[in-house]
Order: sequence, then structure tokens, then C-alpha cells
Amino acid sequence: MSLILGAHPHLGLEDGKPTVFSGIDAISQPRKQFLFSSAGLNVQAIMDDAILDVPHHSGGSFERGILAGGISTAYFYATFGRNAPNSDITSMARTSSLSRTQASLIYAGIATIQSIRIAHDGHYANFFMRPSSIGAINVGVAVMPDR
Repeated sequence: MSLILGAHPHLGLEDGKPTVFSGIDAISQPRKQFLFSSAGLNVQAIMDDAILDVPHHSGGSFERGILAGGISTAYFYATFGRNAPNSDITSMARTSSLSRTQASLIYAGIATIQSIRIAHDGHYANFFMRPSSIGAINVGVAVMPDR
């Protein structure tokens, strides 16, 4: 997004953490900084909605991984990741009329709607919970070795 907006992004460290800097002056160009900060979450939401909306043979493991990644990223940014000084949510609040809570609720709301759609789509059976062989219910993601 930074390149599209005519800026020069660069990688660097902030508080010892790798960070992508937009190269946009957020003070003089808050709209462009907002677009940069929201781009990742927006693209993720659009990809998830496309997977859920476009007719196809659905439910494969790659597709489930994309959906799970998108939903978990949105929930992360809406909860734990919203308060960091270099968080996309913090940046969106700083460069718009939205508060961090409002920006968080927008993306958590989209992820919740997508989760409900997945839960009601037979192609994604056992997406969130799977019965185990011992009668329990497995929740989350498991990495299983090939047998």
C-alpha cells in the first residue's frame, strides 16, 4: 500500500521488534497512513470473504489455514495487539476519527461474522471443534505427523 501511495517503505526495529515503516508522514498525510495501517487486515478480510463467497469445492486444508489465519489475526489485533505503540489498530486510531476500541470492534466483528458463516457451512465440518477417538472434543489446531 505504501508503494501504491507513492511512499518508500522500509524495514527496521522498534523496541527490538522488526517493523515495516510506511515512509509516510502520519502528521501531514494521516489518510495515507490510515490506508497503510489498515491494508493488511483489509486484504485478509477480503480474502476470507472471497473464499466463503465464491462458489467452488471448498473445505481443503490450505483454504482452512487461510481462513484460520485471517480470523486469528483479526482477533489478535482486536485484543492483545491493539495497545502496542506500533500496532496497526493504534495507528488507525491515531490517524482517523476512530478510537482503538472502534477499530478493534470493526475487525473483530468481521472475523465473528466469518466464524459464524464457517460454523454453519457443511464444507467446514469440525473447523473449530473435532470429536476425538476417546469421546472428548478437540478445540483448535493440531499438527499431526504423517502415518
